[in-house]
Amino acid sequence: MTTFEIIIIALGLAMDASAVSLAAAAAGFAKDGRAKFRLSFHFGLFQFMMPVLGWLMGMAFVSYFKSVDHWIAFCLLGFVGGRMIREGMDSSPDTHKNDPSRGMTMVMLSVATSIDALAIGLSLAMLEVHILYPSIMIGLITAAMSLLAIKIGTRLGTVFGKRMEIFGGLVLILIGSRILFSHLTQV
Repeated sequence: MTTFEIIIIALGLAMDASAVSLAAAAAGFAKDGRAKFRLSFHFGLFQFMMPVLGWLMGMAFVSYFKSVDHWIAFCLLGFVGGRMIREGMDSSPDTHKNDPSRGMTMVMLSVATSIDALAIGLSLAMLEVHILYPSIMIGLITAAMSLLAIKIGTRLGTVFGKRMEIFGGLVLILIGSRILFSHLTQV
């Protein structure tokens, strides 16, 4: 597998994490350097770890997991997206208490956006590709794209304010729905 092919795979895998980063930043959750770091680092870390995990797991377990992975991603993204919409509609000043760049919400988003990387790891194992270099590339590209998306999202949030939190929640739900729909319509 060439470096170019790995970069193309990494860019494709990084799209969901980038969209979530953009939505979180636009909703006002990535204002300081620590939140920006948490988002980009965790998305990059999980995108690095999941191919390794898929590579190590083998065929038996992944074939079982593959039948429900799209439902897991849909539920996790739908849950977090629903919370963001609810908070975006809340007019009280203390609406940013469920920061998606912290705690279990961060872990859920990281898992939900990196489930496809698990399948890539399995595919690379079947192709007998060594996993370390592709995984590092996937993680670094995801972290970089997430950081870029945060910069763009922060600017959008400044312009559009609290409405971006509702939009961000809708984006998460749409990403989850796209994942679910694409898996359910595959033949």
